[in-house]
Amino acid sequence: MNLPTSAGWAARLRALLPARADLAALGRHPRRDLLAGLTVAIVALPLALGFGISSGLGAEAGLATAVVAGAVAAFFGGSALQVSGPTGAMTVVLVPIMHEHGASGVLTVGVLAGLLLIALALARAGRYMALVPAPVVEGFTLGIACVIGLQQIPAALGVPAADADKVTVVAWLAVRDFAAHPSWWPPAIAVGVAAFMLAGARRRPTMPFSLIAVAAATAAAELTGLDVARIGQLPAGLPAPSLSFLEVNTLPSLIAPAVAVAALAGLESLLSATVADGMSVSHRHDPDRELLGQGLANLAAPLFGGVPATGAIARTAVNVRAGARSRLAAVAHAAILCLIVYTASGLVAKIPLAALAGVLLATAVRMIEAGSVKAMLGSTRGDAFVLVLTALATLALDLVQAVILGLLVAGVLALRAIARQVRLEAMPLRPDLPGDHTDEEHALLAEHIVAYRLDGPLFFAAAHRFLLQLSEVADVSVVILRMSRVTTIDASGALVLADAIDRLQRRGITVYVSGIRDGHHQPLRALGVITRLDQAGQVFASTPHAIAAARDHLQHTGVLAVPPSDTMPGMPAR
Repeated sequence: MNLPTSAGWAARLRALLPARADLAALGRHPRRDLLAGLTVAIVALPLALGFGISSGLGAEAGLATAVVAGAVAAFFGGSALQVSGPTGAMTVVLVPIMHEHGASGVLTVGVLAGLLLIALALARAGRYMALVPAPVVEGFTLGIACVIGLQQIPAALGVPAADADKVTVVAWLAVRDFAAHPSWWPPAIAVGVAAFMLAGARRRPTMPFSLIAVAAATAAAELTGLDVARIGQLPAGLPAPSLSFLEVNTLPSLIAPAVAVAALAGLESLLSATVADGMSVSHRHDPDRELLGQGLANLAAPLFGGVPATGAIARTAVNVRAGARSRLAAVAHAAILCLIVYTASGLVAKIPLAALAGVLLATAVRMIEAGSVKAMLGSTRGDAFVLVLTALATLALDLVQAVILGLLVAGVLALRAIARQVRLEAMPLRPDLPGDHTDEEHALLAEHIVAYRLDGPLFFAAAHRFLLQLSEVADVSVVILRMSRVTTIDASGALVLADAIDRLQRRGITVYVSGIRDGHHQPLRALGVITRLDQAGQVFASTPHAIAAARDHLQHTGVLAVPPSDTMPGMPAR
């Protein structure tokens, strides 16, 4: 494959940058987008602060990521509905980097990951995301919805979150702590907010019920003086941009972590964008543009002390459900967060965490499309297995491992289904049709010549089965392999075919091959499968020629005493 020239790379980059249509879309539904951005900002604020603290760089790092990366990815990304920022999955990857390389290492990894994502975008790697099977995406959505719901259990119950890696463990410990010292106001607030959102969304889907519910819960908590956990004091502002963290001598040791961060950022962002497509009516994202947007976002965020960012499924889902129609909502979310930092930190600090937990609980419930899941489970056993496995792996492992596991299992099942399509079918010589042959000749032909037609792909997944079938051929003098219907052949299939031919020849059976398709000669000759047969004149373009050669062979060996005619009635040309 020829690499693009510098002009070609420049053309690719221009094609990935925002166009006039993107800018025009910003003004079509400003009211809906601004309300959606405000709703997402309220939901994203505690998440940004929490993930910043979890990464080890502090709350201000999470906030800087939400503001800077959120704005850059929203403007340059390939999804008009995606909301980017710090995420829990990314925090898990960053913690060991922080321990080993410190804050400067994390920031440097963010820059390197951004460069890698831009390179992937220019290489058009995003399109391969379309190859992820629907059961994997559906299982990921179901699993991440469960993760989001379980993550809210501590805040919804009003107990501190335990320091554990697994969300199921954190949720269980929260339930245990609540049972030991119950306080009913936090769960009442969370359930009330979630119920209000779910009930309201059924009647008026475009109304920002989450914002109304959070405001009402905050007002009620303030007026009654409820003793519930609040967001608390916010950082005073964003740090000034700087590259002082960059240390050239540490770059080689940070390449591997940067690859992991880039892989997670790309995978999570593209999956999140795919889920957003499924939650909307007609929106479709551009995967290569999304990679570019995430790359630029990860280049910009470290300059302000921000951690690596990805598309965030929780905030994206809130954005879609809040009625967002364009990327203005995500840009507004970043701008509102920035405005809150400087002007309204005291007010936001009073919001009960239980109210935000209720928003995310409702979001998790609405992420699960019951009809789609039911249809997928009823499709095939393989699809149902992949869906359930991916969902469970998302809960038990992490996002990247879950998706990789789902892809591997789906790939194995797909190969298994394709391998079953290959058939080795004995083709009769049709002695019942009229012709120039006597009954004795037809009996001899039927007894000593057998023609097999290979149908379907002959590759590594199907090759072993083919070998077993062909090895069972017995009591014949000549085998004709008709290959005009072989759709695919790879090195494994070619080698197995060579092994089968060799086994037949060692048993004294002469093998003729006919009808090899254009494009299949190269692997067969390169691996020496038909070289000797070709040299011996045992490879033919059509089946009738192979049959004629087989009869001549039988005549010369004394099996056929009567000279046959030149053609065999009833045999197709290939």
